[in-house]
Amino acid sequence: MMTSRSFCGAALALALWSTAGHAQETDIRFQLDWRFEGPSAPFLMAVERGYFAEEGLDVQIDSGSGSAGAINRVASGAYEMGFGDLNALIEFLAENPDGPGITGVYSVYDGTPAAVFARKDSGIEAPADLAGKTIAAPTFDTGYRAWGIFAAANDLDPNAVEWQNVDPTLRETLLTRGDVDAITGFYFTSLLNLEERGMSQDELTIMPFPEYGVPLYGNAIIASESFAEENPEAVRGFLRAFNRALGETLDDPDAAIEYVRNRDELIDVEMETRRLKLALDSVVDTPDARENGVGDIDEERLAKAIQLVGDAYSLPTLPEVEDVFDSAYLPPQEARMLLSEGSE
Repeated sequence: MMTSRSFCGAALALALWSTAGHAQETDIRFQLDWRFEGPSAPFLMAVERGYFAEEGLDVQIDSGSGSAGAINRVASGAYEMGFGDLNALIEFLAENPDGPGITGVYSVYDGTPAAVFARKDSGIEAPADLAGKTIAAPTFDTGYRAWGIFAAANDLDPNAVEWQNVDPTLRETLLTRGDVDAITGFYFTSLLNLEERGMSQDELTIMPFPEYGVPLYGNAIIASESFAEENPEAVRGFLRAFNRALGETLDDPDAAIEYVRNRDELIDVEMETRRLKLALDSVVDTPDARENGVGDIDEERLAKAIQLVGDAYSLPTLPEVEDVFDSAYLPPQEARMLLSEGSE
């Protein structure tokens, strides 16, 4: 029979165990780059399947309004980690050399999703045909920002086109109506938006930046350097959990999209499933990622990208490769070989 003393002792031990367990849990506020759409599936899966919890993490994932916003919110301390364009991170670090440190820790998009979408009936079949044409994009769009890099890679005078800076909600509508000759946008976003507005791929000439000589990386998981230095195991645990969910997303995108619907029941499941598959096929499943594993970067390629972004954006200084990306928190390479033969 348990005496009152032994009962109190057991209760105290349980309370101490619970407190100790809770103290080991690390809170991470994570800022996405955009709304809850198909490409956010692995992040949401890792929460709902308990992969983050298994790593001792309590992760809060919030929707975003662009890469610059995600980077600024991590810089401000409002979020410990986020998801943003490495090229926008290069720009931020160049313009804030004495500001809070932020670094990429897992490269999700091995290539930039930026692409040119042009009307075939405007006579556009190649980059040279864009000369004298009108292109629309928001000022923060990666394709607009990196236009000089695309133009240089394709022997096109960057000033040979006329730009219209527009709200992102109007971009595809303008092209569909014929008010502009071309737009820039993320491949897996603008393509679906154009189709939704009644414009088929047969009516378009599509020029993805990576296929036209632009070696830029795309979005990466980013982290506050101070948080990562104080909580290295938490960052490693986050990346292990995400890497696990990404592998399962690659194996079964149709099942993965359910985690997006669970977060936003109003999504168009068919469209978001296609968006997810387009993202995986175009910027995650690349030859480099198949050969070397997802998540890491090639230092020589990133150094070239930093220089290209610096020239295109007229940056006052250039960050070093080690400032832009830190591979120390990545899972081992063998765990990141999600696209190797036999993994399908």
